[in-house]
Amino acid sequence: MGFGLEGSSFSWSSRRLGGFKLENEYLNFLLTRRSIRKFKPDPISKEVILKILDVARYAPSARNAQPWIFIVITDEKVKNELASVHSWASPLKNAPLGIVIACNKDLSPHSYQVDCANVTMYVMLAAHALGLGSVWLQTLRNVSEIQKILNLPENYVPVSMLAIGYPDEKPTPRPRKNLNEITFKDRFNEPFI
Repeated sequence: MGFGLEGSSFSWSSRRLGGFKLENEYLNFLLTRRSIRKFKPDPISKEVILKILDVARYAPSARNAQPWIFIVITDEKVKNELASVHSWASPLKNAPLGIVIACNKDLSPHSYQVDCANVTMYVMLAAHALGLGSVWLQTLRNVSEIQKILNLPENYVPVSMLAIGYPDEKPTPRPRKNLNEITFKDRFNEPFI
């Protein structure tokens, strides 16, 4: 079973995490996803895009409301407009694909942000499984500007914007905090480990 990681120069297979050897290929898959900001110019087929979105629609949501919509961005003008909404959105300029995930806050008023965060991770993981890279570009500080660019109704909040493409970089793993720094038992600051 492959996860689109063929040719990857980095392997977690012999790495130990919390004292456990990571031999499970699903865990390896999760640990090899990276935020990719440099993309090859190769286009992504409509078939691949639809596979990604088909998987993503199975993300969990409160009361199974599924309040999200996907806006697939391939037009250069629209990508450039979105890439200019803030300085961290610039990877979208050179990505062959952008996806904006907007949530209908009327369908899920108390949890639309969490629901859309869930579906965003599903998009990113499905893209990774198909050999694509992605990066999540912040949107919540530029809601009205993005709504205007995409003609979104006011009740659709753009929760995430992704730049997606075939990776043109291989970021190395970044350091992570030790579990004993971030894991507690029953109450804050009560050690679990």
